[in-house]
Amino acid sequence: MSVAPGAGGLRLGVDLGGTKIEIVALDADGRERLRRRVATPQGDYEATLDAVVRLVREAEAALALDPGAAPLGVGTPGSLSRATGLLRNSNSACLNGRPIVADLGARLGRRVVVANDADCFALSEACDGAGEGGDVVFGVILGTGVGGGWVVRGRLLDGPNGIAGEWGHNPLPWPRDDERPGPACYCGRTGCIETFLSGPGLARDHALATGAPRGADAIVVAAAAGDAGAQASLARYEDRLARALAHVINVVDPDVIVLGGGLSNVERLYANVPRLWGRYVFSDRVDTKLARNAHGDSSGVRGAARLAGPA
Repeated sequence: MSVAPGAGGLRLGVDLGGTKIEIVALDADGRERLRRRVATPQGDYEATLDAVVRLVREAEAALALDPGAAPLGVGTPGSLSRATGLLRNSNSACLNGRPIVADLGARLGRRVVVANDADCFALSEACDGAGEGGDVVFGVILGTGVGGGWVVRGRLLDGPNGIAGEWGHNPLPWPRDDERPGPACYCGRTGCIETFLSGPGLARDHALATGAPRGADAIVVAAAAGDAGAQASLARYEDRLARALAHVINVVDPDVIVLGGGLSNVERLYANVPRLWGRYVFSDRVDTKLARNAHGDSSGVRGAARLAGPA
């Protein structure tokens, strides 16, 4: 897909997050020409749409773009239902059950492409980030929730159900006796990968094991300072992450797995998890690379800008 006349090779991306809405303009070489953000209106769908429209119009004016000329992609929590066209499974609850694609398209008078925020992360990192050069890239979000996205030869996969990459709502593989049936998940099941590998999942596990409530960040700091309980909690986390990613490798065998989200900043993961996952991968060796993201919290909005096609 080529950029429309009047766009000057630019494309726009919007990251619609729970606390902020961010817009970026990328040129044909992936360089940022503009970046702005505003706070997300809390619990107000119409105000959220207004904020997105305002950011897009202000960006077009600042860049002297014809209105509607540059391709626009939007990354959101949750995913679109193929059956209804409505957003579902968003942790920004006011977006659920809403026709966000149609509503934004009508307000902006243009085509709008929407994808899950983890998919946008994966697309960004596969195109010009830590996964660049890999034919098959799995982008992983380890944060308040656990999500993922697949990019194959530069193309984002979504699948007939629009749920490609939703590994966080599969059961933790090869569970130990003390991991069954596992914590309750908001999806209605128990033992989901997300309940173990999210930030709140790590905190829950640590509190159960030690009796000392700590957030995920505090656990990482305490482990680095030599706290035995925190070190044991991170060791359990690493083994669970190794099992969960080994399952992915066994099914699709990606070239690169890129980690994002707050827990991707835990440096020890990149040495310890590949050392552990070999015992679970059905191969005599594992050449899949585990990489830290290159663009940090900019990956989502950069990926959104790439949704509508190459510049």
